[in-house]
Amino acid sequence: MLKTRITDLFGIEHPVIQGGMQWVGYAELVSAVSNAGALGILTALTQPTPEDLTKEIARTREMTDKPFGVNLTVLPTINPPPYEEYAQAIVGSGVKIVETAGRSPEPFMELFKEYDVKVIHKCTSVRHALKAQSVGVSAITIDGFECAGHPGEDDIPSLVLLPQAAEALDVPVAGCGGFSDAKSLVAALALGGEAIVMGTRFMATKEAGIHQNVKDKMTEANELSTNLMFRTMHNTARVFKNSISDQVVEIESSGSATFEDVKDLVAGQRGRVVFEEGDLEHGIWSAGISVARVKDVPSCQEMVSRLVSDAEKIIDGRLQSVKA
Repeated sequence: MLKTRITDLFGIEHPVIQGGMQWVGYAELVSAVSNAGALGILTALTQPTPEDLTKEIARTREMTDKPFGVNLTVLPTINPPPYEEYAQAIVGSGVKIVETAGRSPEPFMELFKEYDVKVIHKCTSVRHALKAQSVGVSAITIDGFECAGHPGEDDIPSLVLLPQAAEALDVPVAGCGGFSDAKSLVAALALGGEAIVMGTRFMATKEAGIHQNVKDKMTEANELSTNLMFRTMHNTARVFKNSISDQVVEIESSGSATFEDVKDLVAGQRGRVVFEEGDLEHGIWSAGISVARVKDVPSCQEMVSRLVSDAEKIIDGRLQSVKA
């Protein structure tokens, strides 16, 4: 058993969290992760309305009696979704764990505290993590440069960012970005982390509701299989390398590109088609560098059990053997 402040805080068996993922964080995956002893996270905005989120929470409860959470990502948009209504749906459904991301969770903290909800906020820098701690979050996920999605603009990898955060904060810290297996779990614990957050690895599981073509493609990937887009727009995003993301990077290389020049290529609905229909070149889709470590497509139970068991073997075996 690997026990940390994170496992105690959230009442989970293993220090492993499945991060919220757009078009991926549905009840089937979340319940399977939680049933495996890790922490599954529904993605609120994958549901078209707050009412649909309430139904998805109920569906998840039908599949697991273990703890699970809901991700609420707040980002600046032209037509923002009703974030407050989604938050009300979360607390009204009795969910006690929320993963927040994007902007500061401060506007929602009073509501979450009223309902005794534990908040784990996702950050890409120590300074933002300290701010989140100051407004009362229970834990921090720190995203290193290796992560899928938006790694921030500081370009600090997990090997440095995780211990920096762990030393600076009083609340427990989970490492995200590059974590995918037993070796990286042990590394995270050695760096001061109290859990790992995995998105990319959980995509390549049997219960993830995305097309098999995507999962198979992930098992063929290596450490060069991602692209960084929007670098010139100071809104960096790490996605899987395909013809669409290559095209976006090429357009940006002109040095004068704007979002208008690429918005049709990066439309979220195009990425959704990739996941639903398996057309790998239809749009962009998120993947971290850890996709290089994806070698198979097991069930969540198989993957989590193997990850933790192998981590214990590393701690009890190889690390003990290197001591003089």
